[in-house]
Formats: sequence, C-alpha cells, structure tokens
Amino acid sequence: MDSQTNPVAYAIRERRTIKKFKPDPVSLELICELLNISVWAPNHGLREPWRFVLFVDEGRQVIVDAIIQNAVKKRDPETLLCVPAYLLVIINEDLRTRERDEDYAAACTLIQNFMLAAWEQGVGVIWKTEPFTYQPGFLQAAGVKEDEKLVGLLQLGYPEVVPEARLRTTAEEKLTVVRSRIKLEDVYTNDSVTDNTK
Repeated sequence: MDSQTNPVAYAIRERRTIKKFKPDPVSLELICELLNISVWAPNHGLREPWRFVLFVDEGRQVIVDAIIQNAVKKRDPETLLCVPAYLLVIINEDLRTRERDEDYAAACTLIQNFMLAAWEQGVGVIWKTEPFTYQPGFLQAAGVKEDEKLVGLLQLGYPEVVPEARLRTTAEEKLTVVRSRIKLEDVYTNDSVTDNTK
C-alpha cells in the first residue's frame, strides 16, 4: 500500500496522534484550507451543526489559562504554550435525541477528516477530551455557549516527534456475520458458536 495508488488508505494507516510539536506556527490559510476540506463530512439534512474557535499566537494564553484553572491535574503553562494552535470543534446541542446523536457523529467525522487532511500536509493533531473539557468554567472561558457541546479540543502543529504505530485488533476478531435466519441473541449466547465469520 502506498500514497500514490491508495492515498486515502495510506493516510488512514500512516496518521499518528502527535503530542510534541515544533514551535513553527501553522498558517491561518492552511488551517482554513483543512477545515474547508473537513466540512465535507457526511451530516444528516446538511445541518452543518458545527462551528470552530481557533486560538493562535497570543490568543493561546486564553485557552491555556482556561485549562490551568479547570484541570484536575497540575499543568505546566510553558508546555501548553508550546502547542502552536488550539482548535475547538463545537456543535449545537439539539434537544431531539436522534438529531443530537447525528450531529455529534457528523462532528466526529469532521474531526477525522481534519486529522487526515492535516497529516497529508505534514501537520500533526491530537484530539483532546480530558475531564477539564467538560467543566463549565472551561467551556465558558473557551467560548462554548450553554446550548452547545464541545466535541473536541484539537492541538495542532508540525510534529517534533512521530510515534511508532501501535497494532490494532483485526476487524475479523470483532466481526459477527449473520448468514441465516437466526435470532442474534442465539448467536451471542450459544456456546457452540465460536467463529461467526464462517
């Protein structure tokens, strides 16, 4: 598998979560380009439920202060300021259950699109959903409204260190194939069923 014949599959397999970044800034133009690719994520009814808040340059101090004030564990502000950019992906918190789930799933798809498109451009990303991202104080300081949900806090920049790949469990090990008319509870409770992929 290579980047020329299977570029999407290659990007999916090669992407890594990046935790250490070079100090070089990522241009606003590139971030906007990546977001404009990412918004092609599937979303029901073309509701496009998302919006974004980007913290760069001196603006990073706003999000760093919010993290420090709301994190359970002590955080080093200098380390946090080494991240070139912070991007918040936010959705409207729909009161309807199905629509709320659809919008959340769409935003997650958007974030995956963003991470893949960024990787293709040499930009690394880590998707943060730490306990502080659920704290009202953090959400308010970060600009998330009461009727909104923070789907992800993305840290991004050019990678300083690219970690080795970690093996994934094969899909076959988690796959149940139903080839006949049988109740699924029988499939899951029948001890004689040891290989559902045959």
